[in-house]
Amino acid sequence: MTGWLRVTVVGVLAVAVPVGAVLWSTWMPGKSVTEPLAPPDGETSALATTLEADVRSLAEGVGERNMRTDGSMAATVDWLGQRLSAMGVAPDRHVYVLQGGRWMGERAVNVVAEVPGTRSADEVVIVGAHYDTVPGSPGANDNASGVAVLLALAAWARENPQPRTLRFIAFANEEQPFHQTSDMGSEAYARDAAEAGEAITAMMALDGLGYYSNASGSQHYPYDWIRWFYPDHGNFIGFVSRTRDANLVRRAVGAFRGEATIPSEGAALPAAVPGIGWSDHRPFWDAGYAAFLVTDTLPFRDPQYHRPGDTPERLDYDRLARVAIGLRGVVEALATPDGE
Repeated sequence: MTGWLRVTVVGVLAVAVPVGAVLWSTWMPGKSVTEPLAPPDGETSALATTLEADVRSLAEGVGERNMRTDGSMAATVDWLGQRLSAMGVAPDRHVYVLQGGRWMGERAVNVVAEVPGTRSADEVVIVGAHYDTVPGSPGANDNASGVAVLLALAAWARENPQPRTLRFIAFANEEQPFHQTSDMGSEAYARDAAEAGEAITAMMALDGLGYYSNASGSQHYPYDWIRWFYPDHGNFIGFVSRTRDANLVRRAVGAFRGEATIPSEGAALPAAVPGIGWSDHRPFWDAGYAAFLVTDTLPFRDPQYHRPGDTPERLDYDRLARVAIGLRGVVEALATPDGE
């Protein structure tokens, strides 16, 4: 190879390889909704009403929910137990002991509800959402919206059992000062599950699902180059994971797009990209399980993220209901073994 040809080939590869990697990371199956949203049908409207009631029960009835606010975590656990029992999904409590900081030795609770599988009951799909908030915030979007959808999916699963066991978990202590420490509720749960050798085939975390905007420039990204591949308006729901779990997140997006009436985007990017691992799915990665996040992107869209203004009236419950309905298809896909 001559010198000039070698330089040319190297230059082309230097551009083509990174671009190819990005295209591979951002390609998702199916077609996202592009047309204006059709008016909601009766099921969507009814579900929106239920979701709003649950969000308000948490954000207004309980208020901020964290270890610094006396009684708030216990009140939330009790409320979750009542909601799950009312829908016929018997709740359980996964209790763990905090290992560090000012609360060392105190107990925290993850609320667990399970719908047994019909054919492959030893294989488990987990759907999780944290119920705590940062101090000073009522946490309507972060993360009462995720908990509300978790409950809606549990109610649907109760009437529609799947081949694999479905386990719905409301996690404690996702927020600071516990974030990405051994005292996160999801960290404690994933750690115990791995030690028990549980066959968790997939984990889906729900975190911030209710804030949307059609305004140009309302959607931001951690790096400028990402905006070349995604919309600049925050009217979509996002599916994100690390590159290792690209096949899982693609399966989820494809299933969602087969059911959904709301725009969706997906990405499988390096875990070091800000936001990719910022929720309850990351501890499951660390425990050796495949997992992904469903989110409206929170700090990259919602101006009231982690603020006192994260209140229920700002959320779009029609879109939240559409997300919940689309996620039924995702749950079905994840709970069905390959080849069935």
